Amino acid sequence: MNQTVEPKILKGFRDSLPETETVRKQIIRKLEDTFTRFGFDPVDTPVLEYASVLLGKGSGETDKQIYRFRDNGDRDVAMRFDLTVPFARFTAAHRNEIPMPFRRYHIAKVWRGENTQKGRYREFVQCDFDIVGSDSVLNDLDILLLMRESFRVMGIEKITFHLSHRGIFNTFLEKEGIGNLSGDILRTVDKLGKIGEDEVGRLLTELTDAEKAEKVLSYIKTEETNEKTLEKLIRLCGGETEETKRLAFLLRKLDGAEDGARFILNPSITRGLDYYTGIVYETFLDDLPGIGSVCSGGRYDNLTSIYARERLPGVGSSIGLDRLMAALEELNMIPKRKTGTAALICFQDTGYLDSYLALTRDFRKAGIACELYPEAKKLPKQFSFAESKGIPFAVICGEEEFRNGTVTVKNLNRRKNYTGLSFGEAVNLIQQDEK
Repeated sequence: MNQTVEPKILKGFRDSLPETETVRKQIIRKLEDTFTRFGFDPVDTPVLEYASVLLGKGSGETDKQIYRFRDNGDRDVAMRFDLTVPFARFTAAHRNEIPMPFRRYHIAKVWRGENTQKGRYREFVQCDFDIVGSDSVLNDLDILLLMRESFRVMGIEKITFHLSHRGIFNTFLEKEGIGNLSGDILRTVDKLGKIGEDEVGRLLTELTDAEKAEKVLSYIKTEETNEKTLEKLIRLCGGETEETKRLAFLLRKLDGAEDGARFILNPSITRGLDYYTGIVYETFLDDLPGIGSVCSGGRYDNLTSIYARERLPGVGSSIGLDRLMAALEELNMIPKRKTGTAALICFQDTGYLDSYLALTRDFRKAGIACELYPEAKKLPKQFSFAESKGIPFAVICGEEEFRNGTVTVKNLNRRKNYTGLSFGEAVNLIQQDEK
């Protein structure tokens, strides 16, 4: 006797129903088009890597979250926890096959065994875009401009980009004589949004002393304007450096860009991963900041040196698609669309089967996503099927329509019929509704 297996899934993992996956795919298509307009090319890397490729490249906390095991060949392997570290390995392996500087995008799943909460899962999709092979500040600028454009094409306007600079922070820590604690201090400051200033101050005091902790808290405070914040950083670092000049140039260019006011210099942004060396940034929805950053990244000038002798500086960002979609759902910004199918071709008469097949083919050639109902049933049953699936239009063609070379289109959402349409008119009607 066969035993029934309970159809359950692991904590932190999810099935994706059509109404969710349809929206996800629509967002991904928009992002891919945007990345391509900015000159980025797609790549892919394996889900599984040798554990040595991944371990020690993020942070001690990240290492604890990696899914790691011995495979059937007794190799020590792990599942990628982000797309940046595998990309560094990819770049080192294919250095002679790709032009530098190289612009790539990669949209794929990653895995982390972390505590689950709203918008945070153990399996999730990242949308990465990076430029490697050049340390030009113009690449930093282009990544930030691409971040802004990516949210614009997704229809998200109320958003703020917070940026900082790990190198300048480290200069400050060196000046204060606590540069040896840089990693611990940066990771502590990175928790500011989760645990608050008082708890961060307490943890910093444990790492150093009360006086140094107070200086760090002063450093990470955001002032009234980007200019005043930058002036404070320069003062606390003991004067201008090449890195503060670079940051000042970037802020000037962002200020002159569209929506420049949405870019905020926030020294508390440090990013928890150890491989960042320069500018870092996080992105927050104005109406739901508590869900955390939905797009993060920065400059990593030394990561690829782990895998190759040649130094290949890079900068990039990553949109956390699952967290973003969870936020959009909470804000009621997810379109109520169960399917990407635009029209159901109703099947009324078996004697016209070839004509229905030809009609379906012609609509698809015209760019209309459609399906033919597989049985000759009464129209109300076919309409009910279309509505249950979320298909907005039904195309009706009986003996009279075939004889006259016309079709009837029913808008199922508005309960409105459009009769006597030519094929071209029907296509235009459906396409206009999709825009």
